[in-house]
Amino acid sequence: MSFTARNTYYFDAPGPANTSDCARFAAGRALELGLSKVVVASTSGETAKVFHSALKGTGISLIVVTHVVGFSQPGIWEFSPEIAAELQAGGVRIITGTHALSGLERSFSRSSKVGGGSRTEAVSETLRRIIAVGLKVAVECVLIAADQGAVNTSEEVVACGGTYSGADTVCVIRPSHTASFFDLQVREIVAMPRVR
Repeated sequence: MSFTARNTYYFDAPGPANTSDCARFAAGRALELGLSKVVVASTSGETAKVFHSALKGTGISLIVVTHVVGFSQPGIWEFSPEIAAELQAGGVRIITGTHALSGLERSFSRSSKVGGGSRTEAVSETLRRIIAVGLKVAVECVLIAADQGAVNTSEEVVACGGTYSGADTVCVIRPSHTASFFDLQVREIVAMPRVR
């Protein structure tokens, strides 16, 4: 039996106050494992800027997954075009894809004509409520990134998500495509809030 000691960090509360620490933990763990990519969720681009700064000079690629156009308001992309241009000029890949753990399913559960939850939303709620909102976000972002060809399903990545804004969860994931969801593996939780 082999065993390797690893640090796991716990935040007293979820939220954006943990973003800088998460960026530092993500960079550190990626370097320790020799991983080449960090995937992070960012709605406006502010979280992406923090991660980009933390990864400068490491040789680690940053992949940013944003909300889809129309997530909050029809036809609106919430990500700042100015921040997007700045990040892309710095070599950051920005992906906007349909939410793998809700997407079309959400339209059915919100409909007064159809109503009811779905298996996909049950998976989403399980990750969100039993472990951490940020873990659900990180898993979803990795699925989206794999479906867009930004990450390879044979290589581990560091993935980060948050509770509403910022980042408060860092994990190591072996990706899968959405169509092969059960091949995805959360291999490590590096940081998360203790209270949800």
